[in-house]
Amino acid sequence: MNSHNETVCPPVKQDLSLTVVLCLVYMLGLILNGFSLWVFIFRMSKWHAGTLLQFNLAISDLLASPATPLMVAYFVKGNWDFGSFLCQFKIALISAHFYGSIMFLTLISIHRYVVVVHFKRSSPLKRKTFVKKLCFGLWCFLLIGAIVYAVQLPVTEEDGHKQCLSIHQSKHISKYFIINFVLFVLGFLMPFITAVVCYSCLARSVTKVNVNSLHGQSVKAKSLKMIGICLLIFGICFFPLNVTRTVAVVLKMYYPNNCQLLIKTETAYYSSYVLAGINCCLDPLIYFFGSHNFNKAFRGSVRIVRQTQERDNRTESETSCSANRNAVYSISSGVVL
Repeated sequence: MNSHNETVCPPVKQDLSLTVVLCLVYMLGLILNGFSLWVFIFRMSKWHAGTLLQFNLAISDLLASPATPLMVAYFVKGNWDFGSFLCQFKIALISAHFYGSIMFLTLISIHRYVVVVHFKRSSPLKRKTFVKKLCFGLWCFLLIGAIVYAVQLPVTEEDGHKQCLSIHQSKHISKYFIINFVLFVLGFLMPFITAVVCYSCLARSVTKVNVNSLHGQSVKAKSLKMIGICLLIFGICFFPLNVTRTVAVVLKMYYPNNCQLLIKTETAYYSSYVLAGINCCLDPLIYFFGSHNFNKAFRGSVRIVRQTQERDNRTESETSCSANRNAVYSISSGVVL
């Protein structure tokens, strides 16, 4: 294996369009999740267990924002110029972001299943105190895993190019291989299967809901929308990312001399990274459809913002009209004089 890794494939700069889309996606995600957190904190008085899970999902979505400028610069230059600490900081943020989003989406899936399908049974997931402890424990697990992940993969210099979290890092390929399959199985595959099972049972249950009542229609519509959004996030955002990364580390492990194929796979991985960022834009839809309190607070917040803008515009218009009247009066006074 070491003899194969003697050949170093030089990294290439990524297409500018990829960096532009990356910036737009994460900027939109920052705005949407920032506004969602504002609604959670300042506009919602009553929090339930599901609200806590959604709040923590919004926090995990925001973790990628500080790493985005570093990723953009890395895409453009093809060389890591920010030192080992910022590389490990970026790795830790990205890991906590992606796998935090996956874990909290899975918990939201389980919670939705328990609340709708087993609404008459008591469950720890319906209690805020238990969910708080669960979220705290999950964050501890995610942060420890992110730190370990980052410490194991420092910056390396490959053929005169400094690399950070890249398949061109031949010195880390064995670690990449092991870490990738741990993340793929425990961080994606098992949560994905759990979410699919929960939403399959939920879909089968809501088809039996009495749609003759308004409450039944509302429960069925919201549940089906949540099923569609969550499975869409898993399918479009997280599936390509984990699959392309797995293909990349396998190719680097067993076919390190095929530079052309490795470079194409690297581009595919970065493209899937951008796709994965779309989850930051889709997750607020879960809050909107999954929580009546959030929906109500969100609509109220939008209404307040709109009324404030209209009031400011009206005040500005009145000020302008008043200024024009004064100007006309001054001119008229001058003519009379």
